[in-house]
Amino acid sequence: MSKHNRKISVVGLGYVGLPVAVEFGKTQQVVGFDINSVRVDELKQGIERTNEVELDELASADILFTCDPTDLKKADFHIIAVPTPVNQAKQPDLTPVISASRTVGRQLKKGDIVVYESTVYPGATEEDCIPVLEQESGLKWGEDFNVGYSPERINPGDKVHTFKTITKVVSGDTPETLACVAAVYESVVVAGVHKAATIKVAEAAKVIENTQRDLNISLMNELALIFNKMNIDTRDVLAAASSKWNFLPFDPGLVGGHCIGVDPYYLTYKAAVLGYSPQVILAGRSINDSMGSFIAAQAVKELIKKGVTVKGSVVTILGFTFKENVPDIRNTRVIDIVNELQGYGINVQVFDPMSDTHEVFEEYGLELVGSEEDLKVAQALIFAVPHQYFLDKNWSYLTGLLENHNGVVIDVKAKLDRGNVPNGVTLWRL
Repeated sequence: MSKHNRKISVVGLGYVGLPVAVEFGKTQQVVGFDINSVRVDELKQGIERTNEVELDELASADILFTCDPTDLKKADFHIIAVPTPVNQAKQPDLTPVISASRTVGRQLKKGDIVVYESTVYPGATEEDCIPVLEQESGLKWGEDFNVGYSPERINPGDKVHTFKTITKVVSGDTPETLACVAAVYESVVVAGVHKAATIKVAEAAKVIENTQRDLNISLMNELALIFNKMNIDTRDVLAAASSKWNFLPFDPGLVGGHCIGVDPYYLTYKAAVLGYSPQVILAGRSINDSMGSFIAAQAVKELIKKGVTVKGSVVTILGFTFKENVPDIRNTRVIDIVNELQGYGINVQVFDPMSDTHEVFEEYGLELVGSEEDLKVAQALIFAVPHQYFLDKNWSYLTGLLENHNGVVIDVKAKLDRGNVPNGVTLWRL
């Protein structure tokens, strides 16, 4: 089971899969499979919409981009990196990972190893995925093929903490599989690997990483709700508290995306199935999921204070993606602000130079404004996502979007210069 005779395939060429395929593609040919033919065609042409991989790196990697599942037969080490979202009821949606398991299962050969990178609840790899691999392949797990789990730790938009530079947690169904999985990843991950005791341990480690972060942010959000009632600036409080050596630096804000806003529900779902009702985790989730409504309500209050008639007023939102400097709109909580404001009868317009307008309409039924020139002057501005595109501008850019150069500005991530707020502008920040 040595690493050197392993031919690699990567199933799912999104934010996680493509960087993985590119790194392995620097040393050998990799089969890069995705069911999205548009994505595959674009990658063949060197077009990369997620911005997670530099174009010269993409060009230098030896990757067979394909939508043809039979190409997976060329590999014997299959890495599954498809999304694992939650549905509207906040329950795990394993559809993509089960579907990918079917696809790989049909091409599976004796001696193959399948490694899952998708975030799942502890037990999902063995209880949900392996039976599908067996069923589709007609092979027997443990005798004919083996399975590992190595959770993704990609941080979208982060050029410092990358696939290569983040310690990789690896696991396998046998000591031999673990050794092989570790060797394969160690060949490209310069930060090295951490060998987890079992597949379930690796699955659990992944969900608690993001659950811990979610809870820490939810505490900051709850503090922001409290301090807002006290008329205290939350960021000033955090700056003071951060002067203590062991104070953990977290900021309040919208918690979306396909990791922090999703992973805790995988853990709470499994806990509930096993008869335990989680308290702390769901409380944190509830606070974080409510922040969009809170921000919208603050905008309305500030408009009323300024004597603006709320119904029929115009509010411009800058930024729609789930975090700054990435085009990813999955599980963005900016949509909560939009929906809440529309509930007040407000005309909401959203501009985001990073977002794909067609994708946003398909996913959310929301029409983004194509350019600043098309924005109507607004009574309030919500700076929701601090893309560098916006940070490179100044206050005159923002006031130019407001009626008569004055109005309400809501700075969600507290990125604007408080010392230079123009006359007539009311600044509120989370």
